[in-house]
Amino acid sequence: MTARPPLIAGNWKMHKTCEETEKAASALVGLVKDAAVEVMIAPPFTSLVTAADALKGSNIALGGQNLHWEPKGAFTGEVSAQMLISAGCTHVIIGHSERRQYFGETDETVNKRLGAAVAAGLVPVVCVGETEAEREAGDTFSILDKQVQKALEGFSFEPPAALIIAYEPVWAIGTGKTATSAQAQEAHAYIRGLLEKSIGKPAAETVRILYGGSVKPENAAELMARPDIDGALVGGASLDPEVFSRIVHYKKG
Repeated sequence: MTARPPLIAGNWKMHKTCEETEKAASALVGLVKDAAVEVMIAPPFTSLVTAADALKGSNIALGGQNLHWEPKGAFTGEVSAQMLISAGCTHVIIGHSERRQYFGETDETVNKRLGAAVAAGLVPVVCVGETEAEREAGDTFSILDKQVQKALEGFSFEPPAALIIAYEPVWAIGTGKTATSAQAQEAHAYIRGLLEKSIGKPAAETVRILYGGSVKPENAAELMARPDIDGALVGGASLDPEVFSRIVHYKKG
């Protein structure tokens, strides 16, 4: 099996002003400087430059929470890949369930955003996952199949693939509910199988699949112990540097 270095990513969503970002990011630098895993945070757009300054010289990567597929134009409220790069980003989250739920994101627009990220050299973190109703109806795998296949349509990745998938069961995001490690592993293994069909086994073995959904220090180690779980996309627990650092250091127990 190809080694896949774990990534612990923090999605700050619509939290933290520039001043709050500077304080939190600076604190995090000291707390995770000896991390055994890769670390990334995705603050709001308004705080990206502030975060980049605070993270300079550290082992923490910076990501955007979204991007538009066009390089520029009359798209009020959107940001381009080059804007993210100029702000200091190396990663970008695409297709988060909240974008799908509240802002009309579709599998087709996820595919277009992925194309823009790849073309610009950003590492995309593509989010997929089922709702509670879809899981209860037994549709988890068919939903994942559709989301993954549509997202990657038209792409051919060669190892090492600069692609990250985040499995985030919608019913576990911000609810306090967490998929059991067995449920998460089952979904992750299925996604890796889909990737093998889409981009081939060698490339699929390089793709990191993160788990997202009420990850916290108490459950991080159990989740990460599973063979196809290569890290976490952390929401609420990433807002407190001390709590987030405990997830980053899950290997220490």
